[in-house]
Amino acid sequence: MSGFLQPMALHGRHVTLEPLSLAHEPEAVEAVQDGALWQLWTTTVPAPDQMRAGIEARLKLQQQGSMLPFAVRDATGRFAGMTTFMNADATHRRVEIGSTWYRQSAQRTPLNTEAKLLLLAHAFEAWHCIAVEFRTHWFNQASRAAIARLGAKQDGVLRNHQRLPDGSLRDTVVFSIIESEWPAVKAHLTHQLSRPRD
Repeated sequence: MSGFLQPMALHGRHVTLEPLSLAHEPEAVEAVQDGALWQLWTTTVPAPDQMRAGIEARLKLQQQGSMLPFAVRDATGRFAGMTTFMNADATHRRVEIGSTWYRQSAQRTPLNTEAKLLLLAHAFEAWHCIAVEFRTHWFNQASRAAIARLGAKQDGVLRNHQRLPDGSLRDTVVFSIIESEWPAVKAHLTHQLSRPRD
């Protein structure tokens, strides 16, 4: 899989994904305050004073070959959040899309649908992945619904999968889209993006 996890930019009508760097820190600090996202207990989003460490952690995983992190910009060029390819397995051609957060005002807009379409298209069409995974907290109902809306199927639940910073234990819900499902999922997401919005 030549080029697996090599930094690149992905462009759409509603969103641009660009390689994450420490230069994005000031914009990320501003964006995360839109909705005080670090206060959500069902997801892990860096607080403003921990943003640099959060970006550094993603870049370290990139150096280790398991993650490809992106800065997410909306159609106006405003910094909207972050997303990643993660837990990459080049040998078996599998990858997870995750560690995603968006400023509150960008949530439930075409931005996320198109970002996922761009990421999935790259995974299946450039890397020829056999499966793409999504994982979320059992209690993160909004995230579970959003993943299901993409067309992903629930594989199962990993009980007591992780201990969170507050000491609670996370049950992780695992979803995936497999290679044979990609054409239908692509058609679904493309149709969603073509629909007029109120």
